[in-house]
Amino acid sequence: MKNLIYILTALSLTVAGAAIGDPIQRQITVTGTGQIAAVPDMATITLGVTNEAVEAADAMVATSDAVLAILGRLKASSIADRDIQTQQFSINPVWSNRGSNSNGTAKITGFQASNMVLVRIRDLDNLGDVLDAVIADGANSFNGLQFSVQDPDPLFEQAQQAAVADGLATAKLLTSAANVSLGPVLSITVHGGGARPMQMATMRESSAPIAAGEVTINASVTMVFEIKD
Repeated sequence: MKNLIYILTALSLTVAGAAIGDPIQRQITVTGTGQIAAVPDMATITLGVTNEAVEAADAMVATSDAVLAILGRLKASSIADRDIQTQQFSINPVWSNRGSNSNGTAKITGFQASNMVLVRIRDLDNLGDVLDAVIADGANSFNGLQFSVQDPDPLFEQAQQAAVADGLATAKLLTSAANVSLGPVLSITVHGGGARPMQMATMRESSAPIAAGEVTINASVTMVFEIKD
């Protein structure tokens, strides 16, 4: 058993010695970024109805009736069921100012009912008219409007290609400045990309004018190159 331990120890020392004696591979690591701008073809908006009443049931009925009218209007505007989703439904008490009563306790003076719906609008020419219509039907709460593209994959591929080209250009610049030769690519790591809005530009005609502008698709890569002698 002792002889086996000695043999294994000797082998380990031999392997370790070989690893230590290996020449160190010289490398350079750079980050490349790519950005592709595109005209959006879809908008996502969260809208809804909020009502207050003395009785909770009255607040809920008023809110539900308005939301039903809004849903009907959205479907009449050729918005598919898959593009309409309830995001939040709540009923909360409305309190009087705390400490205003003689005994210092708060009092419920009514109830507030709220129903929020997320809507994807794939025909941007119809966006302003849809907003006008749902406001007329009782929508009184809006939580943001975001533009995007329905099929971002081809744009993301272009952004990745631009990111790789940017990383390669940076590596060439740095190795040239250091008076060394750039070797082959050893690895490429792709980082998560996404879309973000750019400066708004094009105004659409409606009583609720909307500026669609552009969105950008971003990509980032980390590239490792070998440095030649």
